[in-house]
Amino acid sequence: MPQLDTSTWFITIMSMLVTLFFVFQLKVSKYHFPENPEPKLETTSKSTAPWEEKWTKIYFPLSLPL
Repeated sequence: MPQLDTSTWFITIMSMLVTLFFVFQLKVSKYHFPENPEPKLETTSKSTAPWEEKWTKIYFPLSLPL
């Protein structure tokens, strides 16, 4: 029964890893990333409606007394 020749495995695996590295670098280089991202400024609006400032209870029509 012949022996399995493993002498070329190292160069095969290393060349595969180098090729994968270059392929991923080429894919990532096609994307455009912002150079200096800055946070957006949020403006909060003051609520002037009275029902937004206090808690109110909502009644269902069937639960009202007759």
